Amino acid sequence: MQLLLATRNRHKLKELAPLLKDLQIDVISAKDVPKLPEIVEDGATVRDNAVKKAVETARVAKKLTLADDTGLEVDALKGEPGVRSARFAGEEATYHENNKLLLQKLEGVPYEKRSARFRCVVAIADENGLYECVEAICNGTILEAERGGGGFGYDPLFIADGQTKTFAEISPEVKN
Repeated sequence: MQLLLATRNRHKLKELAPLLKDLQIDVISAKDVPKLPEIVEDGATVRDNAVKKAVETARVAKKLTLADDTGLEVDALKGEPGVRSARFAGEEATYHENNKLLLQKLEGVPYEKRSARFRCVVAIADENGLYECVEAICNGTILEAERGGGGFGYDPLFIADGQTKTFAEISPEVKN
């Protein structure tokens, strides 16, 4: 049996691989399926995007498909960047550009008012459009400058509650 991961993002693939290694299935990615269309993430929520990616990819590929979407919600910014986290600084923005814009918008906001959370939804769908999804939240705080060389996205700015290091400073095992 195969499980298709509905992503071409090499960072997500690297992060998901260790979590799925003990399953008795062959895990493949969207890169492994020729002519698979790019799914437009135009949902109003990260849940909408995760479900859309899973359902549409499963229907086209005719394979059991797992998709996720994650958004960073910053309280001082009324939940931004949220569902637009990957495109916060523009459609083709780099991780660095997104981080830079986030820091600009939080300039002058004291540490105790920089609360945030990563909201992640994982959806799994079959080729008939049947799906299930789960949601998890990791609460934390946004720093005033990037720290660490690991991870991706907003990881260099985010410290989870109860931690002293950013997601970019901890091992993937601890982050997972």
